[in-house]
Amino acid sequence: MNGEVGRGRVTLTVTMTESLDDDLALRSSGDDPFADEPLDAFDDDVVIDDSRRHIHGGSGTGDFELSERQALRRVAGLSTELQDVTEVEYRQLRLERVVLVGVWTAGTLAEAENSLAELARLAETAGSQVMDALIQRRDRPDPATYIGSGKAKELRDIVNGENADTVICDGELTPGQLRQLEQVVKVKVVDRTALILDIFAQHARSKEGKAQVELAQMQYMLPRLRGWGESLSRQVGGRAANGVGIGGRGPGETKIEIDRRRINTRMAKLRREIAGMKTARDVKRSRRLDHRVPSVVLAGYTNAGKSSLLNRLTDAGVLVENALFATLDPTVRRSETADGRIFTLADTVGFVRHLPHQLIEAFRSTLEEVAEADLILHVVDASDPDPQAQIRAVHEVLADIDATSVAEQIIFNKTDLADPAVLLQLRRLVPDALFVSARSGRGLDAVRALIEERLPRPDIQVSVLLPYTRGDLVARIHADAQMDSESHTEHGTAISARVSQELAGALEPFLQLDGVPST
Repeated sequence: MNGEVGRGRVTLTVTMTESLDDDLALRSSGDDPFADEPLDAFDDDVVIDDSRRHIHGGSGTGDFELSERQALRRVAGLSTELQDVTEVEYRQLRLERVVLVGVWTAGTLAEAENSLAELARLAETAGSQVMDALIQRRDRPDPATYIGSGKAKELRDIVNGENADTVICDGELTPGQLRQLEQVVKVKVVDRTALILDIFAQHARSKEGKAQVELAQMQYMLPRLRGWGESLSRQVGGRAANGVGIGGRGPGETKIEIDRRRINTRMAKLRREIAGMKTARDVKRSRRLDHRVPSVVLAGYTNAGKSSLLNRLTDAGVLVENALFATLDPTVRRSETADGRIFTLADTVGFVRHLPHQLIEAFRSTLEEVAEADLILHVVDASDPDPQAQIRAVHEVLADIDATSVAEQIIFNKTDLADPAVLLQLRRLVPDALFVSARSGRGLDAVRALIEERLPRPDIQVSVLLPYTRGDLVARIHADAQMDSESHTEHGTAISARVSQELAGALEPFLQLDGVPST
């Protein structure tokens, strides 16, 4: 049985094979491997085998900005452009060649195919060229090598045949599984978690975003440090070195222990820095709460079009890229409903299937923007092969950050790219959803009307006559209340509005009774 899975540059063709393991072999086919898409590359060091080594070495492109990587990718696809370049220049242009491997343990074949196709897009975003892919049907991953010894040897042959640099596994592997699979295939092995962490590291731009990603990476790396026993021991100096002092009679502190101590120290420092940045954000958030400014948050799967929607609704000018995790730093913009109510609209980091728990923990302070919102606009890519899986993945993250009690509105975006039959099915599954296209602008008026309808309204009706000397209160009513009427008299400004309890207290001296000031 053959069938194509995935979208975009790489198409994976499923081939059913008869084997004892009842596995599925996936092979790359046909499409131009150097299409003009935004890509990143691994450019951070990872501590493995108690030493530092570059994930990509000299062949990565992670030191370049997105636009520069796009240019390099175009050049790398043109063999005539490489005839006169030096070896060093060629190594810089060369994309990392990767082979994907997954284990299908549960769910349908289509779900397994979609997961691996998404892994291919993640690998491309990280700056890699997907050469081949392999899925194995198992009840559960092999505890030793993830895919079993026989399949690991088959994977080694594929790696050798494709001259691959790296194997990427569609799951989170234990340190032992990573080590033993590397010993068989003889190339670097990374799992889905490490891949996502690396993409986040490439895309982080703000100081807070970089600190959050670094903390998540160290949390992931810490249990994966490996040492070589007493050969890496560090003995103390001075009298202890002669076996006199405490610690001088044993092997001393091993290199692995030093690495762990340094990482723990660095993690503690990062947590303090993130906590300090969180304080600044809390101050801004408390100001909005003090002024009773409602908050709307765009949340959803990565590359669902949240930033495009934010730009359309607020003219925010946020970076829009057809890339996974293009937005990591939250953006908050002030907006206004048609009836004059002020609210904030925030764009957040995108979610993904099996989002590493290290990232959820590190980005918790940022994700609090979602948990404390008045309304979540849950953006879903209607053109995705499995939009329902996107919805489930986002709901899992919302549960992790205690945001399930916040009012939610599902919005299917990219309807201009979706199959009409799929849209019809989605309308039946989610009858209350909105269907829009941020690119064409279709359906955005319905989004604005929904925000206006579902935003919380001030609950105290007042009629006041404010002296012309109290322009500050008039400004507060305009900013924080729902204005019903306003007129100017010889005694001051007469206003009828719905206000918060706090503002009602400030206006109490100026209340009118049947058009007459209460005082």
